[in-house]
Amino acid sequence: MDLELKVQLVEKLFAQLEEEGAQFQQSSGLGCASGCGKCCTYPQIEASPLEFLPWAFHLFLSGKAENMLDALNGEHGSTCFLLKPVSVVDQGHCDTYAYRGLICRLFGFAANRDKYGSMRLVTCKIISEGQAANYRSVSEAITKGLYVPVFTDYYMQLNQIDFHLGNRMVPVNKALKMAVEEVLHYYSYRPIPDADKCCL
Repeated sequence: MDLELKVQLVEKLFAQLEEEGAQFQQSSGLGCASGCGKCCTYPQIEASPLEFLPWAFHLFLSGKAENMLDALNGEHGSTCFLLKPVSVVDQGHCDTYAYRGLICRLFGFAANRDKYGSMRLVTCKIISEGQAANYRSVSEAITKGLYVPVFTDYYMQLNQIDFHLGNRMVPVNKALKMAVEEVLHYYSYRPIPDADKCCL
C-alpha cells in the first residue's frame, strides 16, 4: 500500500473518531478545561508511528520534515515535543492539533474494557474529580449502554492499515520521529507528490 493511501485511511479513521467523540462529549457533557494540556505533560505517553503519519506527511509537503527530524533528534525530554506550554502550571496547547495522534484523540473521551468486559471511561483526574457528579453519571450510563469510543477498537482499526507501523507502541517523541523518517525514506527514491492535489 502506498504512503498516500495510508495517510488517507488514517485520516478517514480520525474523521470517524471525531464524529463519534463529538457525539459522546455532547451526550456526556464532559469536557476539558480550556488550555489545560496537563495530560500532554505525562512523561510515559506511548503512541504508534502510524498515528502521526498524516502529521509527518503534511510536514513533508510543506518542506519542513527534515528540519523537524533534526529538532526531534536533538530532543531529549519526555514531554510530547508538540506541546507548546503557555504557563508553568501545566497549561498549553498542541502545536499541531489537526494532526494530533490517535492517543490524543481518545484520551479523556473513550473507554477500555476491564478484565470482566465492562467499559471503563479513561480520563484524567481533573475531569473525574472536577466534574465528579457528571463523571459518575456518565460512567453509570456507559455500563447501561451509552455509546463511547473504545481504545482497543480504534487501535485494531489502525493496525489494519499498517500492522508494522500501527502495532509498535513507543514513547510519543520516538513515534513522531519514526513517522517523519518513514515519510522521508518513502520519498527518497519516489517523485514528490503535488501538495495541491493531495487530500490534506
